[in-house]
Amino acid sequence: MIRAALLGGVLLCALAAPALADPASPAARARQFAKLPYWDGLWLTENDQTTIGGLSEVQEAAKATGEKPKVHPMKLIAPFAPWNEEGKRRLAEVRKTQGNRKADGWGYPMMMNGAAPIEFLITPEETLIINGYRDVRHIYTDGRKHPAPDDRWPTVWGDSVGHWEGDTLVVDTISVKNPNVYFHGGPPLSDDADYAERIRMVGKDRIEVEMVITDPTTLTGPWKSQLAFVRATGFDRMIHMEYDNDRTVFDGDNNTIAPPRDEQPAQH
Repeated sequence: MIRAALLGGVLLCALAAPALADPASPAARARQFAKLPYWDGLWLTENDQTTIGGLSEVQEAAKATGEKPKVHPMKLIAPFAPWNEEGKRRLAEVRKTQGNRKADGWGYPMMMNGAAPIEFLITPEETLIINGYRDVRHIYTDGRKHPAPDDRWPTVWGDSVGHWEGDTLVVDTISVKNPNVYFHGGPPLSDDADYAERIRMVGKDRIEVEMVITDPTTLTGPWKSQLAFVRATGFDRMIHMEYDNDRTVFDGDNNTIAPPRDEQPAQH
C-alpha cells in the first residue's frame, strides 16, 4: 500500500512537470545554433543618448528651444497609455507620491525602453536580455508553456515564453508585478496585464520591437508601442554599477541632482 502510494506520488509529480524536449546532442544543438540570429554587441534605446541631467539629447535640444521633442524616446510611460477609469485613478495616485522616489533598476517592461544599455544572448533553449542595472529576462524558447495559475505569481520581470518565426522572436510575458512599484516611471498596470512582443534585427545596427500590452483592469484597449534600439558605440563591454551614489532629489517640481555628499551642508 505504501509503495503504491509513493509510486502514485511520483507519477503525479511527473505529470505536473513541464513536458520539455530531451536535451539535444552536441551536433544537433550546433545545427540549432546555426539557424538562430546573432545580435551581438550592446544596444541603446533609439533617441535616448542620456545626458547627466537624465534627459535624452533629443529632449535637451527641444528644451533649449522651448519646443516639445518631435520624437519622444520613452514610449512606455504613462501619458501614452489608453487608460480607463481605474487606470486614471492609479495614475493620479502615482503622481501624488512620485516625487523623489528612487529605483533599484528598470524592471519589465521599462528595461525594454530605458536609458540603460542592453545585450541579447541567444541560445536554442532561451534568449537572455540583460541591462546595466542587472535586470535580466529569461525568454524560454524550448517549447515550454507558462506555469499553471497556481504555480506562478507576479514578479518584477514576469514569466516569458517565446518562439522564432524566421529571424523574429515572438514573446508572450505574463505575471508582471505593477511596473510602477519597482520603477517610479513605470506605468501603473495591473498584475494581470499581458505583454506580446515581436523582436527582430533590421540591417546590422538596429533592433525593432513591436509591443502590445493588454490589461482590461486599467486600459480601454490594447496599448501598442513601436520600440527601437541602435547599436552602442564607444564601449565594448557591459559595466554593472552598484548605484550607491544616487543623489536624486525633488525640488517640488522636478527631480534634480544634489551636490556630492562631501559638499552638502552639515545637518544639525
